[in-house]
Amino acid sequence: MRLESYAMGKWYKSEGNAQDLFNATTGEKVAEISSEGLDFKGMLEYARNTGGPGLRAMTFHERAAILRNTAKYLFERKDELYKLSVYTGATKSDSWIDIEGGIGTFFTYASKGRRELPNEKFIVEGEAEVLSKNGTFIGRHILVPLEGAAVHINAYNFPCWGMLEKLAPAILAGMPAVVKPAPEGMFLAEKMVRLIIESGFFPEGSLQLISGDPGKLLDYLTCQDVVAFTGSAATGRKLRGLPSIVNNSVRFNMETDSINCSILGSDVTPDMPEFDLFVKEVVREMTVKAGQKCTAIRRSLVPLSRVAEVVKSLKKRLSEVRIGNPENEEVRMGPLVSRSQLKKVKDKVMELSKVTEVVYGYSEDFKLIGAEKDKGAFLDPVLLYCNDPENCREPHEIEAFGPVNTVMPYVSLHDAVKISNLGHGSLVASIFTADDRVAKELAFGLAPYHGRIMIINRNSAGESTGHGSPMPQLVHGGPGRAGGGEELGGILGVKHYMQRVALQGSPATLSSITNLWMEGALEFQDRVHPFRKYFDELKIGETLITHRRTITEADIVNFAGVSGDFFYVHMDEIAAGESYFQKRVAHGYFILAAAAGLFVHPAPGPVLANYGLENLRFIKPVGAGDTIYVKLTCKRKTEKEIKEGEEATGVVEWHVEVLNQNDEKVAVYDILTLVKRQEKKD
Repeated sequence: MRLESYAMGKWYKSEGNAQDLFNATTGEKVAEISSEGLDFKGMLEYARNTGGPGLRAMTFHERAAILRNTAKYLFERKDELYKLSVYTGATKSDSWIDIEGGIGTFFTYASKGRRELPNEKFIVEGEAEVLSKNGTFIGRHILVPLEGAAVHINAYNFPCWGMLEKLAPAILAGMPAVVKPAPEGMFLAEKMVRLIIESGFFPEGSLQLISGDPGKLLDYLTCQDVVAFTGSAATGRKLRGLPSIVNNSVRFNMETDSINCSILGSDVTPDMPEFDLFVKEVVREMTVKAGQKCTAIRRSLVPLSRVAEVVKSLKKRLSEVRIGNPENEEVRMGPLVSRSQLKKVKDKVMELSKVTEVVYGYSEDFKLIGAEKDKGAFLDPVLLYCNDPENCREPHEIEAFGPVNTVMPYVSLHDAVKISNLGHGSLVASIFTADDRVAKELAFGLAPYHGRIMIINRNSAGESTGHGSPMPQLVHGGPGRAGGGEELGGILGVKHYMQRVALQGSPATLSSITNLWMEGALEFQDRVHPFRKYFDELKIGETLITHRRTITEADIVNFAGVSGDFFYVHMDEIAAGESYFQKRVAHGYFILAAAAGLFVHPAPGPVLANYGLENLRFIKPVGAGDTIYVKLTCKRKTEKEIKEGEEATGVVEWHVEVLNQNDEKVAVYDILTLVKRQEKKD
């Protein structure tokens, strides 16, 4: 079967010379690939001119719906993907990480897009910066989608997850993607793209696939394009140095294989849960995906006094790992992705063995279940020991990308940090300790050299997602050898595909541009109370100035009785006089309640509920005899998605200023109200 590319709205089967792809377990041919004849320049132009405008015409919430609906479609058809995944050598649990982990990333970004981003086509970032004495000239940062294409170059170890974790933030940002998977496992990536295109949720031109060599694709990049690369550091550096990328300042996000580590805390003894948790995690990271993970543990740092016990426990657990055909339910570790990769790993182990001792594995005498060694790419787990890690560079520089791990001793926590950081930058480090002081010292020592640090003890282990599992809510990347890039990270990942621009102008102008009222912008009043208006009738900048209320001692005493808050500054005249306030003051939350009484309209109407309160600050104290009033301004409006069986609503964000008799602000905050939308007439 020759795999097809998806280019410029059509599936394309190349007739040129092909590369064969094989079953990692049996060695049988699975498919063949070729990209000869593809118009790479045309694919990029199609993404920019067709896919980009289609996505940018949508709001973040509409793009989030694309991800959510596509994820549902893929999840319902995941069995089709599992059938192919086994050919990569993946066990059922390996495939779960790749397939359902990737689909889960779509779900996560869909949720974040709806909850954390506005129903707009741009992001307003941070607060307004006042740039003039009287506030008539201000600045504000916004982010808009770049108008190019995202080129995603993925590694072979996760054909599904590796593709979807890049696609999710790009699509949510409004940027079309051209995806180039690694050859090994490309049959699985092609199937995933087929399902996505088949679903019909992605706009035309927003996703294209190259099933084969990318040719001169990168030569046609412009300053509006983005490259996201996962793979070897050597390949990444070569690509990042291409003239088209350097000359056009193309954004290049690189996530490369690194020599990650896990550290057993100096406080941990063999009878503690943290000891067993450490051993279990190291073995899991050695054997999941046969150790073919960019986040796998390559170095295990243990206190010198615990080396013998740790090695003994690791050997025992490794001896229980069943290796063989991943279609067999008894198998816990399948083969490497190919026999050529098997040779590469063996060559690296030979290099490492010159300065380390092999304490487990690396022999031909291991049992296989349902498979043959001379046909598949099988390797038993290899455990090495380096007795002088501070003076041996090889274990910190040579990575055997398979089930290989090196145990290293340390004397002090300072030594542990120093040894760990000899890896010159990694994606992840993990710490197993029951002592938070140990965790703190190690965490801050490791932080400059690692993109993520997982800290495990008996309390967190039960729900831990694991050392080697990047989560879509957190950054995935690391400094130095790890590539110096960042992927995922929730909304941070979305911003990689957007341009941050500083707008400068009057508050009124910037409010008009951003659909977000800013202090100093135009305000206007209407004879109709704003809480009597439907969502559609309200306008940004619409303001209500309320009547006044004088605060009395009875108000303060009554609120104390209702709330149970008898704090001395509210109730003790003498103590309050000696306090920071120098007088008895009203409860801050009473002022909020009193303010609500001033601006809320009591009759039933379009306002359905208070949806929340944000950015509260108490500025000046209010005491008995002070008089307050409220200025309520419509700040922002966000339409909510209409769900079946529910009425149409929107969220209105109001800016609230509570002022005293001297027109001084005593409290400021934002409230959110859920408001009915008008029924649209035919």
